[in-house]
Amino acid sequence: MPVLVFDLDDTLYPELSYVHSGFRAVAEFLSPLLGVPAEALAAGMIAEEATMGRGEVFDNVLHQHGRWSKALVGACLRTYRHHIPALALYPDAERCLTRFSSQPLYIVTDGHKEVQARKVTGLGLAGRVRHAYLTNRYGRHRAKPDPHVFDLICRREHVAPGEVIYVGDNPRKDFVGIKPLGFRTVRIMRGNYAHLEADEAHEAHRRIHSLDELTEDFVTSLCTPPRELAA
Repeated sequence: MPVLVFDLDDTLYPELSYVHSGFRAVAEFLSPLLGVPAEALAAGMIAEEATMGRGEVFDNVLHQHGRWSKALVGACLRTYRHHIPALALYPDAERCLTRFSSQPLYIVTDGHKEVQARKVTGLGLAGRVRHAYLTNRYGRHRAKPDPHVFDLICRREHVAPGEVIYVGDNPRKDFVGIKPLGFRTVRIMRGNYAHLEADEAHEAHRRIHSLDELTEDFVTSLCTPPRELAA
């Protein structure tokens, strides 16, 4: 069986659940400072993120209550990044990891290395995959689409790229760096990029809408050379 490698955010769990978990942690931190119930602060941050994005959520909540300072914004960011998140896998991800539990499984994910590590821990994935590669541990230049950590997986498993399947959701970066090297790719159509159309270079070899579609027959056929299929 091929080596299966998964993206993390919006592939194995809904990334927005981490964002909301972080907002609740920041709300608990700010509540005694601002004299506002944590539930109200969290609800306000979640509502702003839904309409305006998350870029200035902490700045805005502090401005609204007359307590903005660079130091306090920094404290909010640290609280957000260092909190222990309450997360759960997508149900189809849980089934998929169970289905392939006897196979070599890996995670490759970009982002703040401490944040991503806490996500892996919070989801209980450390004991279910052979390794979770957090690309920022190797330097930001090793983030996708750079193929560095995928090459590490090949060396670790003693396999060729054509025996490795990567499942991700973001066609802007997940596949374009590894497809030319022979890695096989699957795009799951959910999350922020579900409706993004990509050119051939950026699109995966296959699309799926649920990890339930990732069956043994599916992965075997994806790694079978075309000449063998034709035969």
